[in-house]
Amino acid sequence: MQYKLYAVRHGETQWNAENRVCGRTDLPLTPAGLRQAAHTAELLAGLPIERIYSSPMLRARQTAQAAADRLGLRVETDPRLTEQDYGVYEGLDRGCRDFLANKRQFAYPYPKGESMFQTAQRIYNFLDERGREEKNILVVAHKGVIRILHTYFHPTTNDEFFHFSLDNCEIREYVFPTPEKSGGDC
Repeated sequence: MQYKLYAVRHGETQWNAENRVCGRTDLPLTPAGLRQAAHTAELLAGLPIERIYSSPMLRARQTAQAAADRLGLRVETDPRLTEQDYGVYEGLDRGCRDFLANKRQFAYPYPKGESMFQTAQRIYNFLDERGREEKNILVVAHKGVIRILHTYFHPTTNDEFFHFSLDNCEIREYVFPTPEKSGGDC
């Protein structure tokens, strides 16, 4: 049997509306974000979700709780789903030239933040564990986290990774790879 992971980016925050870099700043959803979360919960109601995991950040927890209330499940938070630490770029305009240049440097950390590779390590570890659960799960997190999560399931070029985008409360569906059985004399 194939098990699925449904990924949802949290609803809108004020900084999303203002196109500002929002990593570790713990902002709540705006009224529009709360409406997005409720709408997404309705869309998720027909899916075979057995567990819900969320970033511990408020915006993700609020979005996940809307789904949990609709699905009759509880939200389990995991710190590995916390958004990437964008360091000195936190709160700046997302179009900032230096931020965009740093965003292309996967092994180089954002000044006073973390690198894409550091973020990927914690997310891949989370996904390796979840794949062994043999359950359909919902993950509510952040655009930066889901960008990395996407690469776990789909080969992605550096340019595709850089341009990956996800709207607030957008749902993505992924299928966990089935464990390979050993065999043959190779």
